[in-house]
Amino acid sequence: MIKVLISVKDNNIKKINIKGHAGYDSYGKDIVCSSVSSITITTVNAILMFDKNYISYNEKKDDFEIVINSNNDITNKLIQNMINLLTELSQDYPKNIKIEEED
Repeated sequence: MIKVLISVKDNNIKKINIKGHAGYDSYGKDIVCSSVSSITITTVNAILMFDKNYISYNEKKDDFEIVINSNNDITNKLIQNMINLLTELSQDYPKNIKIEEED
């Protein structure tokens, strides 16, 4: 299962950690993992196009962390869009992706 942990402080998203493998299918054939990767990488690339300092990220095998350095309008809207897309995916595949928020 993919676990998405959203860390919030002072009503702002500060960090998002995405871990695990969906287990929907084998590596390379898993449509849930592919969707999560596409949503996440597209969002990161879009934010970085505006300003490379808005976020930082760290990518390891089955572990992707995004740190929000600047809670501005652009970053907040793109991150919220990413969360909305991941939430829709989790509603379609509840056994494969789970989203949690922590303060």
